[in-house]
Amino acid sequence: MQKETIPELACPIAPVVDIVFSRWTTPILWTLHEHGRQRFSELERRIGTVTAKVLTQRLRQLERDGLVVRTYTPEIPPRVEYEISDLGRSLGPLFHALADWAGGHLPAVDAARASYDVAGKPRP
Repeated sequence: MQKETIPELACPIAPVVDIVFSRWTTPILWTLHEHGRQRFSELERRIGTVTAKVLTQRLRQLERDGLVVRTYTPEIPPRVEYEISDLGRSLGPLFHALADWAGGHLPAVDAARASYDVAGKPRP
């Protein structure tokens, strides 16, 4: 009988990947980092293709994870703004390293994909 492996033990960065690299998390954090505090509509406009429902869900999760701060101002109409937290800002070096890697390596990934596609899929 094989022991069940705990994913976090097999790969210690798996929880970080789950938190930070879900579909819309990275664009949200990047936008908040680059443009500062924003209202929902500003953030939605800057990200572009995300739906309001998904953006709301992701912002709630990011707030829960401590990566985004939500500020509610009770005025008429009420104003809600979002900003990246200090914890979220601490991901800056990671994002910078990934941006550098992308700039230097994505052309090689594209070339590898093209080569693979021309050769066809490997046989079982």
